[in-house]
Amino acid sequence: MAEELSFPTGIGTSDADQIRLLGQDLAADLMGKVGFGELAFWLVAGRRPTPAETRVFETVLVALADHGFTPTAIAARVTYVSAPESLQGALAAGLLGGGSRFLGVTEDAGRFLAETLAAAGDLPEDDAGWDALATDAVTAAREARRLVPGLGHPVHKVQDPRTPVLIRIADEEGLRGPHLRLFEAIGRVHPAILGRTLPLNGAGVCGAALADLGLPVDLLRGFALLARAAGLLGHLAEERRTGLGMEIYRTVDRNARYTP
Repeated sequence: MAEELSFPTGIGTSDADQIRLLGQDLAADLMGKVGFGELAFWLVAGRRPTPAETRVFETVLVALADHGFTPTAIAARVTYVSAPESLQGALAAGLLGGGSRFLGVTEDAGRFLAETLAAAGDLPEDDAGWDALATDAVTAAREARRLVPGLGHPVHKVQDPRTPVLIRIADEEGLRGPHLRLFEAIGRVHPAILGRTLPLNGAGVCGAALADLGLPVDLLRGFALLARAAGLLGHLAEERRTGLGMEIYRTVDRNARYTP
């Protein structure tokens, strides 16, 4: 007798009559009853989020959805100009640009904070303790000539407007955990160590908030890409109306200068 093949999954299966997702009947139990953000959290975490977790998680998604004409948005637009028959290609082009300077900081910051906390052992009990831990982390990064992810922003030089809002919402929901507290402490102590004051950027605070939700640090960039996909689709919808991507291309092309 031939061995029966089996491919176990806790995500989803389907047959002629039913679609199962996360152990639920998709049509009967989820559609119209579960929001997309809640579902995205559930798919990754393997558990349904609480209302408080859903609010913080969806706040992160909103915060990361768009930031204007970033390289990711420009890449999506000009790719669409080149291949308007391939919406998926244009969307993918924008998502592929999510890296250490744009979007990827969400994961980089979450990882930096998680590694610092893991090495610290016992968590501080007050702001002075958090400041001491942050001082050690920033000093070590400076001595190693490493950037502290989540510090600084190319546009918001004084304060990233997303940062205090997300911290406030996490606090309101009882989810202002150790990653956010350490991130806030880094904001307090870094000027004395680096000799300049930098804002805590939105991507970094989102990484801290996602880590406090217990989501895998190695997947945090994925949530940033999930959020930005919505923003990029908006850019492509606008591109269909305005054709701005063609003007971007023509402006660069008209001003290109050969320099041997």
